Amino acid sequence: MPATPQENAQRGYIVPIGGAEGKRKKSPILNRYTELCGGKDARIMVIPTASLLNETGPQYEALFREMGARAMCVPLETREECFNEETLRVLGEATGVFITGGNQLRLSTILGGTPVARQIRSLNSNGVHVAGTSAGAAIVSEHMIAGGRSGSTPRESGVELAPGLGLTNRVIIDQHFNQRQRMGRLLAALSFNPFACGLGIDENTAGFIAPDGSMEVVGRGTITVVDPSELSHSSMSYVRRAEAVTLIGLKLHVLAEGAHFNTETRQATLD
Repeated sequence: MPATPQENAQRGYIVPIGGAEGKRKKSPILNRYTELCGGKDARIMVIPTASLLNETGPQYEALFREMGARAMCVPLETREECFNEETLRVLGEATGVFITGGNQLRLSTILGGTPVARQIRSLNSNGVHVAGTSAGAAIVSEHMIAGGRSGSTPRESGVELAPGLGLTNRVIIDQHFNQRQRMGRLLAALSFNPFACGLGIDENTAGFIAPDGSMEVVGRGTITVVDPSELSHSSMSYVRRAEAVTLIGLKLHVLAEGAHFNTETRQATLD
């Protein structure tokens, strides 16, 4: 479950980005996120743990500074660093936390269960906006897609799941969605947990999820929403290894920029 807010506090936004959002000053997604965090008063902490490239964190730090925000890259490479008091102090002053792309399992195995992870949950529940791109998008939910098969067909053993940060338990997120043909593994993930909706987020596309669960699509691609709330049958429990899975009763929306979906009411709208 997401962390409980303090009395009278409002949760922060959750902003999953499908990757390849364009690391430039005029990026609509990153500019909107910066403004959400306070614009020139924003204090954005960049966490590049998922990436093995040394330049990833500093690149985002410089980009957010170009946009007028104060930004700091904190390269958490080991679990031990996630217990560092100075790191927690800096994190506690942030108005935004940005988690870069890379390898999802580096995020879950390094951050998972540490004071940094707990503080991110607490901060988001009390108004700090958390964004993640690619792997950073996958980990914001309770259940994280860590890997799986490409293709449109859901299969037994077609997805690998790991615990996420748990900022929301209403959605399961996959990224680079249409570019890497990931419908099958998103459907497989939902067959294990039909409580949540699936969000398949294209590259250069983001979902800005407000505290009330309303999500606006921003970017050049689409977000594919798979709603299993009326799922009447799943064969996942009895098919053999790697066999195709039958799923009956799913509802699907394909949403481009400006469209909305409410993760609480499960309603898709155009404003």
